[in-house]
Amino acid sequence: MGFWKEMVPDRRHWVIDIGNTRIKLGIFNQGKLLESSTLADFASLVPKIKPGDRDKMLIASVTWTEEALREEIAYPFLFFDQHTPLPIRNEYQSPGTLGLDRLAAVMGARAFEPIGPVLCIDLGTCITYDFLDGENVYKGGAISPGLGLRSKAMNAYTARLPLVEVPQQTPPFLGKDTVGCIQSGIYYGILGEMKEYIHRFTAAYGQVNVFICGGDAEIFESLTKDHIFVIPNLVLYGLDRILTYNVEK
Repeated sequence: MGFWKEMVPDRRHWVIDIGNTRIKLGIFNQGKLLESSTLADFASLVPKIKPGDRDKMLIASVTWTEEALREEIAYPFLFFDQHTPLPIRNEYQSPGTLGLDRLAAVMGARAFEPIGPVLCIDLGTCITYDFLDGENVYKGGAISPGLGLRSKAMNAYTARLPLVEVPQQTPPFLGKDTVGCIQSGIYYGILGEMKEYIHRFTAAYGQVNVFICGGDAEIFESLTKDHIFVIPNLVLYGLDRILTYNVEK
């Protein structure tokens, strides 16, 4: 059966990722994403949860406890936490502080690339870099401020810099005014950071398949080429694989 257990054809998987600023819902069947939604708040999520009798559900949350979720959601679900069994080995030296979305990202990468090392770059509130080697050992990575966080920090900790939205397309490299300069600095600063990490991991481990995901992933779609893939819903794919592994275990 390989790395993943076989799946029941007529059973859907509902996976929910409750993050700091977004809630994502994905519905899967046999590893294929049938439907996904991005929601602004928990109140918008609850009416959308309508699993069938044979369906299974997994919830990951950085803001809600398992007990609080079970009071709000009437259906049975698996709560993804530090004790959830995974088909990978975790060598992170402080596993209790490791964001579970980071593990889900590398699990999602394994859904698309079953062999060899993978690097996941998740562009959310923070940018996380997570590395899984060819032996399915999670090694760690890096964390840096995301696009919105960089803009807010410059606005909050300076006297005159405005709060700037980074456009959803590539900004000009040469800024002609303060807004343009901030947009250029944020975008190309992150772009250069990502390229440097990709270079370093490739130099250390040989060919590495890179997966870029998260809410701001599509802004950097120009990076897509051999061994670099932009898959915004990668974490949902990972949660589906975690659910599959535990259901069939």
